[in-house]
This record gives sequence, structure tokens and C-alpha cells, in this order.
Amino acid sequence: MRLQHHIVIVEDDPVTRAKLAGYFLAEGYKVSEAGDGEQMRSIVGRHPADLLMIDINLPGEDGLKLTREQRERSDAGIILVTGRTDTVDRIVGLEIGADDYVTKPFEHRELLARVKGLLRRVGKSRQPNANASTRSFYGWTLDVARRTLQATDGTFVDLTGAEFKLLAVLTANPGQVLSRERLLHEISRREWDASDRTVDVLVRRLRQKLHDNPRAPRIIVTAHGEGYFFTPEATQPIERDAPRY
Repeated sequence: MRLQHHIVIVEDDPVTRAKLAGYFLAEGYKVSEAGDGEQMRSIVGRHPADLLMIDINLPGEDGLKLTREQRERSDAGIILVTGRTDTVDRIVGLEIGADDYVTKPFEHRELLARVKGLLRRVGKSRQPNANASTRSFYGWTLDVARRTLQATDGTFVDLTGAEFKLLAVLTANPGQVLSRERLLHEISRREWDASDRTVDVLVRRLRQKLHDNPRAPRIIVTAHGEGYFFTPEATQPIERDAPRY
């Protein structure tokens, strides 16, 4: 028998919430409904969620705040649902740990496909020793399993969810030019507009944290007109007194 995944729908509009709940119940999922953050916490406290579907425009605590809170406590998949089309919201959502971002109106079948894909990834990440590998470069150590980035002196650098995903994808494909569209898809498993600048923002932030000079980067290099790539020869420690950019 198929494992019944638990989806929690956090949506203040009762009609929208009921339609989503009914659809995913019919698809064989266990579904709980919450109208706000307090109800969501009560539900996941009793029955941990495999996936949270959170509307951004909630009364009181908005969906971004709830996403940040839950990402610190749980490895459940998180899909933000919103009527907004603002790129800033999208970037912020990914930065604080959301796995995907769906804009209303949306097709239920498309949302179902995203849910299935995200649940597969969540399941793999929960398997023993899943992605249990470390990647060392220029004195940095990226622990994929623990989701940490450590410098030579032992200090840890804080990475947002989106920054970690981007660095993990780049280091897994050394020397390979990855397009912005490919990188965005790897981060959130969805299609994006070719003009989206989310990757550029994330690369700029990663370079700053890795002390990688943006005018002459040695770790994450720009392939003009194509995308970015991680240098395969990044094996020597970067100087600790290197300026921050």
C-alpha cells in the first residue's frame, strides 16, 4: 500500500482551502486544513507534515514568517501559494526556505505534479545517508547532509535555503556551465521566466560569503550569455585575509 503523505493546507479563504483539500484527498493524500499560523502549529504538533502549502497573505502572521519558522523546525516540503507576482516575494520565499512558489490562479493538476515531485525529494533526503557527502574547495567544506558550510578555521557560515541549494548544485557539477533557467529549476523544480534575476542575486551573495572577488571570481565563474559554473580546480585554500566583496 502506498505511503499516505500528510499535507497541511494553510489558507484563510475557506472556499479555496476546501477545494484544495478535497482535490488532494481524492488523490489519496492525508490532508489537514488550517486558517492561520496558530491552527497550523496545532496540527503539525500532533501530526508532523510531509508538505506544507502556505498562502502568503494570511491574517496576522503572514506566510513568509510561517515559512521561516517551519524551516527552522522541520524538513517538510514547503510550497508558497499567493496571488502576488512580485519577483521580490519569490526571492524572499526561496531565501527563507520555501521549496516552490505557485501563483494564483493555478491548475490543480500542475500543483499536483509539483507536490509529487517535492514529496519525492523530501523522501530521498530523509533516507539514511542520503546525500551524505562533503565537498571541499579553497579551504571551504560544504556538508550536503548537514547543510553546513565551514571555513578552514572551523567557523560556520550561515546560508539561506536557496543559497545552500544553489551551491550544492554548482559543486555537484564542477566545470559544467549551468544556465540560469537550469539553476532556478534545480532550486525549486519549477519553470521560470528567462528574465528572472533570482540566480544573479544568489550568486552575488554566495560570492560575498565565500570571499570570491566578483571582478575576478575563482570559485563561481560567470559564463557570459550562458550562466555560471563551479571551477573544478578549486582545491587550494583561499587566503583568510582576503577582502570581503
